[in-house]
Amino acid sequence: MALALSLGARGLGRVWPNPAVGCVVVRDGRIVGRGATAPGGRPHAERLALDAAGKDARGATAYVSLEPCAHHGATPPCADALVAAGVARVVTPLDDVDPRVFGEGHARLRQAGIEVTTGVLADRARQVHRGFFLRVGETRPMLTLKLASSFDGRIATATGESRWITGPAARRLVHAERARHDAVLVGGGTARADDPVLTVRGAGIARQPVRVVVSRHLNLPAESRLVASVTEGPVWFVHDRAPGAVPDAEAAAWTDRGVTLVPAEAGAGRQLDPHGILRALGSCGLTRVFCEGGGALAASFLQAGLVDELVGFTAGLALGAEGRPCLGALGIEALADAPRFRLVETRAVGGDVMHRWRRVSAGTR
Repeated sequence: MALALSLGARGLGRVWPNPAVGCVVVRDGRIVGRGATAPGGRPHAERLALDAAGKDARGATAYVSLEPCAHHGATPPCADALVAAGVARVVTPLDDVDPRVFGEGHARLRQAGIEVTTGVLADRARQVHRGFFLRVGETRPMLTLKLASSFDGRIATATGESRWITGPAARRLVHAERARHDAVLVGGGTARADDPVLTVRGAGIARQPVRVVVSRHLNLPAESRLVASVTEGPVWFVHDRAPGAVPDAEAAAWTDRGVTLVPAEAGAGRQLDPHGILRALGSCGLTRVFCEGGGALAASFLQAGLVDELVGFTAGLALGAEGRPCLGALGIEALADAPRFRLVETRAVGGDVMHRWRRVSAGTR
């Protein structure tokens, strides 16, 4: 099962809106087939593993990192494929939360006389499939917030100089994190100030993440590097869905440049509603989003309790109170109101420190 989960996780960022599933077929103590959900979501892991196993699948055990699907979509159900292949046993970590599948895949296997074992490495599987589960259950993707800052939490000097606070090893790891997500997200202020490209570079990947900018009225530069590179990977702009918020002619100009416009609900003040932003992205099929700022957008997601994972890169320099903070105002008056995260990983990356945290629910503080 550990191998199946590892195989599936390699597809994170490349298989949305599907879950990243792995499958290993074992017969007489020997692996006879393996597969992982293909880029774009098809074919499924089970189909690829069964094809690799061929006739050796009969009487074998299939380890699948999520309940096999039981519904007809672009391909026939994987539960039926396992039955037709004649496997004797199927091992999974947990049920699929998709209501079209939930429990039905396991039930179909049992009805065919196949032994089914569930609950194996379930906690690890929940983490791998967290984005897919959130999209199905809460109609939003998993959100990872990345903060790269000085030791005292600054992202730039008072004059705006920011390249580079962290070193090349940390930046390479950021590109690897981008590759593990369906989309990279920034706010309009960051897009205007930094003119980022937001692609994955130096990792040898063919399928780029979606590059998303949040801008309520689409007041973004038309000649940006992001728009100029639209052929390298999808570019989406999230904007206010209210009538008149974006004139029709302006919207048409962006789509003519190859940009996809994603309308979302407006919140109070000058910001789009953070829940509305993620619901809009979830409705487009995204399961995992990597947010790289800016400070106001990051603060809004933290305030709303929508940051599922926090990845920090801390450099060994200090910029002082006059430097620009990595987060906007949160309006916190009591420590009990501060968003809490649990440390799950820390390590040196070149001359910097990477630390990964996961959200702590109110009941576990």
